[in-house]
Amino acid sequence: MTLSNIARYDERRASSVGRRAIVVGGSVAGLCAARVLRDSFDEVLVLERDEFPGKPAVREGAPQTGQPHAMLEAGRVTLEDFFPDFGEDVRSAGGLELDMTEDFLWHDQGGTVAEAGVELSALYASRPLFEHVVRERVRDLGEVRLRGDCRFVDYEHDADEGRVTGVRFRDEVGTEIALDSALVVDATGRNSRTPKWLGAHGYPVSEVDEVDVDVTYSTVRIERPPDVRGGVLIAPGTHRPRGAAMLPVEGDRWEVLLQGLHGERAPADPETFVEWAETLPLDEVGRRLREQRWVSEIQRYPFPSSSRRRYWALDRFPDGLVVTGDAVASFNPVYGQGMSVAALDALALHHELTDGLEGLGARFFRRTNDIVDEAWKIAVGKDFVFDRTTGPKPFGTDAFNSYVARLVRRAHDDGELTEAFFRVFRLERSATSLLSPSVAWRVLRPRFGSAKADSPERGPKS
Repeated sequence: MTLSNIARYDERRASSVGRRAIVVGGSVAGLCAARVLRDSFDEVLVLERDEFPGKPAVREGAPQTGQPHAMLEAGRVTLEDFFPDFGEDVRSAGGLELDMTEDFLWHDQGGTVAEAGVELSALYASRPLFEHVVRERVRDLGEVRLRGDCRFVDYEHDADEGRVTGVRFRDEVGTEIALDSALVVDATGRNSRTPKWLGAHGYPVSEVDEVDVDVTYSTVRIERPPDVRGGVLIAPGTHRPRGAAMLPVEGDRWEVLLQGLHGERAPADPETFVEWAETLPLDEVGRRLREQRWVSEIQRYPFPSSSRRRYWALDRFPDGLVVTGDAVASFNPVYGQGMSVAALDALALHHELTDGLEGLGARFFRRTNDIVDEAWKIAVGKDFVFDRTTGPKPFGTDAFNSYVARLVRRAHDDGELTEAFFRVFRLERSATSLLSPSVAWRVLRPRFGSAKADSPERGPKS
């Protein structure tokens, strides 16, 4: 399920279903869940183990927020529906709105893709800024309370009714508190304790799909000339398991990320960082690293595997509880899907709450499975171009990867194919749209003579 086939947010459809809802976890997934819960509950409480910062900041409990993050179109549109003028808030705080193919060099399959010929705008900012804007908009909602420095202890549970009835947590001074709740949302990320809790209380435990990609990311921030607004993305390949991104963010900065897969360890020292960048097929990243002043130390983050819990397949699940965000599915971050899938998960919760709380978990998981499935096929499917990637491979992955590789090569001089590819990448359309007759013809038709030469000299726009 993508932006093209999920109904948009409509506050008028919401109805009151309970007195209090509690969200455990205060990152983007938890904050988006709180936003839609506000429509259906008298009170919404968000509990977060870190203190909630008053400005954009990397949270200690979520070090990955220091790495570059993308806001895909499906996420941007959904957040704009949740929080009118969300994009303007990001831009007012220093974020940028740029065109993904006009303002960027996107290098894959041996060349840079052609400009799409249609506007494919996107928001660019640091993850802390995106999260800060969402957090402040949620904080402004009278029905929502944010409580930081609170440690989740356990769910309150009525075994006879098969229902989670609240949570126990330790507050800011270490006092253990029990609160009742009509609904609890687990948005605690990859380290969610819900699976162990389910097993300990006699519920079936979801199976896990895990795909080993063995990725490391290293990021540094450098100064960006104020009149240069674009960036660079270089996809890794089977012959070169190294990739890079140079993304413009607030404060006249670039976030420069290097990634290595399957034994290629992204560098943690400045000299090697620059040397790595200079091995890439475009010289823009290495050149900027040498020319511009560095304004941060290198931060390295390992990501061993993508994982997906099959909650939708469980035949029994407690009422009064749902799980969202990375606690359900966590994708290779290079594809930038996390925040957008979290927003779409919240949209799914909004729709399912219209039918009340009874059986909410099963209904919610079935709907979000369709959302996760699209993102999973894109991320995991692409990771299986590497022979050393292990785990359950979606049916038809090898054939589809071969087709998409041909599509991207043709997109080096065909802007219509660039557009088709990016509509899928941005979670606007299903991957099956790439098999439509009009796209397939452009991919598979015979061509005579040489294609237009790649143009690596095209750089970030002033």
